[in-house]
Order: sequence, then C-alpha cells, then structure tokens
Amino acid sequence: MSLWYRVEKAIAEHTASPYKITKQQEIGGGCINSAYKISDGKKDWFVKTNTASLIDMFATEAQALNEMAATNTVRVPQALCYGTEGNYSYLVLEFLDLTGSADMTVFARQLAAMHRNSAATFGWHRSNVIGSTQQKNNQSKDWLDFWRTERLGFQLQLAEKNACSRELLKQGERLSDCLDEFFAGYQPQASMLHGDLWSGNFAALSSGEAVIFDPAFYYGDRECDIAMTKLFGGFSQQFYTAYAEVWPLESGYEKRKTIYNLYHILNHFNLFGAGYEAQAVAMMRGLLE
Repeated sequence: MSLWYRVEKAIAEHTASPYKITKQQEIGGGCINSAYKISDGKKDWFVKTNTASLIDMFATEAQALNEMAATNTVRVPQALCYGTEGNYSYLVLEFLDLTGSADMTVFARQLAAMHRNSAATFGWHRSNVIGSTQQKNNQSKDWLDFWRTERLGFQLQLAEKNACSRELLKQGERLSDCLDEFFAGYQPQASMLHGDLWSGNFAALSSGEAVIFDPAFYYGDRECDIAMTKLFGGFSQQFYTAYAEVWPLESGYEKRKTIYNLYHILNHFNLFGAGYEAQAVAMMRGLLE
C-alpha cells in the first residue's frame, strides 16, 4: 500500500466520509519534516511526513495540539490522525490558510487564557521533541528541580557529547548550582505551554485570528513562552502590553528570561553547532555576574 493511499484511508476512517486525493502540493515544512497540502476538491488537509521511526514525534504533536485546542483559547491546527506506511510516518492536520495579519492584543489575551490552564506537576506524561532534539518531561512538583534536570542539565549533557568547550560546561555547572537565587520568592504555577513559541511558529488567518503550531508542549512557568517570543526577533510591543494588562509578569522576570532562553540557545548549539556556543557562554556569564 502506498503512503498516500494509506493517508486517504486514514482520513476516510476518521471523518466517516470517502476521501480521494485529487491535488497534492508540497509546501514549506521546516527543516525536519516534509509537508504537503492535499485536497479532494472539497476538503483540504495539511500532511507532514517523515521516516517511520519518528512516528512518536507525530503522536506527541497530535496529542499536544488537541490538548491545546480543547482549551478554546489560542487557535491551533487540530490533529485528525497519524500513522505509518512502509518506511514513512505521517500526521494529518487541519489545513489553515495562514495569510493574515494577527490582532496581537487579542492573541496576547488568548495566550494568557491558555496559560491559566494548569496541572498538578511540571512536565508532561510523555517526552517529546524541541526541534529534533528529545525533550524530556519527567514530571515533578518542584519547578527548579524540573528545570535544572530536564532542561538545563539535559542540554548540558548533550553539549558535552557534542564536544563543547570546557568553559561552557563550567559556566553551566555554576549556573545550575545557584539557580535558586533567581527564584527567591517566586513560585510559578504549572501552566500549559506551547514550549517553542517564536515567530516561526506563529501566523494568522485572514480574519486576524492568531494561530500557533509546532509545539514543544509541556506544563511549566508561563514566563518560558513569553521569554521565547523575544529570542528571535520578538513580537510587537502591543502583544506584551496586552499580556501584562491581563496577567502581569512578576519581579525578576528579566533575569529568568535569560535562563529560559538559554535552554533554546543550548539546543541550537546541539542541533546546529559551534556558532551558538559563544552566545550560550555569554548568557551564563551575564547571569552569574
């Protein structure tokens, strides 16, 4: 059975309606997956494909998107189904025409509302990915323990395997030892997070409704999402003003922002190489000073 015949069958099974692809168009899917828009002339779907061994990546993405969608806050593409056929895995998502310009005030309020959804523990019941790196989500009731182990510690372990400098490891160990100082008097709730919220994972419908996608989902400090929006270009000031109006960030955020974004810079080092090492070291030195 071909991959696309399997996709047709899966769509038909999950919609209880026959589906025959009459048009298939490859579109941008980032640097990890291949992506396609398919149609039967009546209904369009967005399909991601990869190797069969990465089916768990699609399974966790589907579950994350549907968990986010269930909050009725920020719009996300809903996941219909996923599976494998031969050497391939696939994920079928709602197709959204992302050609609009977002109302950033409404988006900020929606994101704050999503962050209000909380869990009893930090993390998630399964690991997933950040980019193509494994993201471990072993649950903990202690946010600092979770961050020190599952985020900073795990990335430093990967960096050592990827032949980082001794200086990077030294600064990482020093920062890990004194993390408590940045959280004095601050106890975040375990908020529902997108987890990889930069401008590349954000767009809008023609109506102006914001859409977020490609999550690295878990429950953690909402400041993680806000911090990442500033890492690669940033959102408009309108967004930050509107978010602060409905749920102001607490004292100490500016320093914690660097701690949270360090995770992503270390991940970029582990994914893309030495070009990010100096930035990671500078971030840690700045915090330790």
